[in-house]
Amino acid sequence: MRLPRMVRSGSHGQPAPRPRKRLRRRLPVAMVGGRAMRNLGRVAAAAGLLIALWLVSRDDPDAVLSLVRASAVGLVVAALAHVLHMIANARAWQTLMLGTRGPRYPVLLGLIWIRESINGLLPVVRIGGDLATFRLLLKIGFPSAMAAASLIVDMQLTVISQLIFAGLSIGYLFAHVHSATLRVVSDLAWGIAVIAPAFAIFALIQHANPFERMMRVLDRIASGKLAELVGKSAGIDETIKHIWRHRAVILRYLLIWQPLQACGTALEIWLALHFFGTPVSFVKAFVIDSLVQAASSAAFFVPAALGVQEGGFLLIGGILGLEPATCLALAGARRVRDLVIFVPGMLAWQIAESRVAGTGAAAGTIAAGDHAGADADGLKD
Repeated sequence: MRLPRMVRSGSHGQPAPRPRKRLRRRLPVAMVGGRAMRNLGRVAAAAGLLIALWLVSRDDPDAVLSLVRASAVGLVVAALAHVLHMIANARAWQTLMLGTRGPRYPVLLGLIWIRESINGLLPVVRIGGDLATFRLLLKIGFPSAMAAASLIVDMQLTVISQLIFAGLSIGYLFAHVHSATLRVVSDLAWGIAVIAPAFAIFALIQHANPFERMMRVLDRIASGKLAELVGKSAGIDETIKHIWRHRAVILRYLLIWQPLQACGTALEIWLALHFFGTPVSFVKAFVIDSLVQAASSAAFFVPAALGVQEGGFLLIGGILGLEPATCLALAGARRVRDLVIFVPGMLAWQIAESRVAGTGAAAGTIAAGDHAGADADGLKD
């Protein structure tokens, strides 16, 4: 995966300042709601961690740890299977960049890696990675309207797909589980029914020109000082509609690329259970993954889905007959994935941002030298 090389220079050819403590300074940009949302993320992370530790402690932690230790190499293999998901995700995103010459595929794959890593590990309510990716796209010269629109439609279609996969998984559980667990499955179905309208609103909101309307309100508050941003927001809304009008692209995304992405993450589950010595069918692995993913998305404000994933694996795995220790070890396998894939992705983000700052500073120095040379020539004249 190739990281993008980007150019940034300061105003009037001056070197762009190299930011200190980059990670801490960028987080507020990625956070919706500023300090309050960051504090909510920290509280949710702490609560989730406590829940996760409690779940492990009450279900034989020695058995869980022994399973993870015995399958350490296998869990790394299962974690690396996530690369297949990212490969399909990058190609799916590329198909949404209509009418423009988008970045090369290796660059998009690197951006997907960065986006998933930020969203998966940091308290950024699952959109900080998209904002960081948008910023990097702008630095490589990609049109802002298409960059924003493709990211937004990608999120919309992902939400729709997760809802569809969760619904199919609930249907599978109704058809295959014992009568004793049907009430739990019924509760899951009601949960999906409750969150479905919110998902549908998010998926269909593009028809209401949300960005233009929001910027017009802010422009009135700012006494007309944001008129330029109103125009850009209207452009984003129109580009989103333009993508949705290409029905063939949308259908291919939903029927081909999203199932491939879901199969990539289900493969992680299937491999992990194989290495735990508890093999299941790929369909069961798909059901576990899709419902845990839906739960994690619903609890988007919890960083890294701490506690949510562990509870989800216990509930869904238990319905399908898995032992509690195996379910919690499966949640541990997801944390191994975070270490193997997402932690290096955070490093890749810092490298990409350093290239922005370093190249920008070099460009600014050259520009300053050119101005100095021109001034010297003027003095000679």
